[in-house]
Amino acid sequence: MSQEHDAEQGKPTGIQVIARAGQILRALGRNPQGLSLAAIAQEVGLPRSTVQRIINALFEERLVEHVGPGGGVRLGPALGQLINQSQTDIISLTRPYLQELSTDLRESVCLSALVDEQVYVIDRIVAERELRVVFPIGITAPAHAAAGGKILLAEMPDSSVRELLPDPLPAPTERTLDLAGLLADLQQSRQSKVSTEMGEALDGVGSCSVALDTYLGLYSLSVVAPTARLEKEVEKVCSALLACKQEIERAIGHSLGKV
Repeated sequence: MSQEHDAEQGKPTGIQVIARAGQILRALGRNPQGLSLAAIAQEVGLPRSTVQRIINALFEERLVEHVGPGGGVRLGPALGQLINQSQTDIISLTRPYLQELSTDLRESVCLSALVDEQVYVIDRIVAERELRVVFPIGITAPAHAAAGGKILLAEMPDSSVRELLPDPLPAPTERTLDLAGLLADLQQSRQSKVSTEMGEALDGVGSCSVALDTYLGLYSLSVVAPTARLEKEVEKVCSALLACKQEIERAIGHSLGKV
């Protein structure tokens, strides 16, 4: 046979390498600050020598890059370019859901992504009511203080969160959590699938968020409102967010038909 096959699994070697490269890229995606080769090998369950060979190939394609002198690796600029090109798709695919959610709740809604220790707004719908929260597309906030960032941090293990964020954490308001409080809050979010904050990022403004695991990447969907109003309606808002998450992931989830 002209094509080499894996003896144990019967897969063509080329296909297996692609699958392993995908595992490594997903692991790096969950750890945007970067990982050592040993940490990657442990996370994906592959020998370090195998990881090294795949990393070398990915480096040549600029899909990964080295992080400082310590030998760490993170996602590279080529992937960033692909992600930027995909933003138009995620906006067009999710906008009808954002619009419906905003209309139903009469609150501002936004779609966000995590970049290093910041969360930035990719798209937003501003509520049509007298007292509302207005913010521009492209605005950033500390991930540890905004619900849209916290729900994405909750997708990481605590060890990665500690590596990503400074300690002590910057405190935009008196309600901002310290690192210990944040880690406890993230654990609750992992169980409930929802993150909330009331004035942790900006005085008088609160937010509730869910994570969206789509085939275009991991994003957060948030409802942003005055804290005085959001505190009274937090259960209703969280329920609506979870229902919207289910609809979006059923349509464009990482696994089709995901519920």
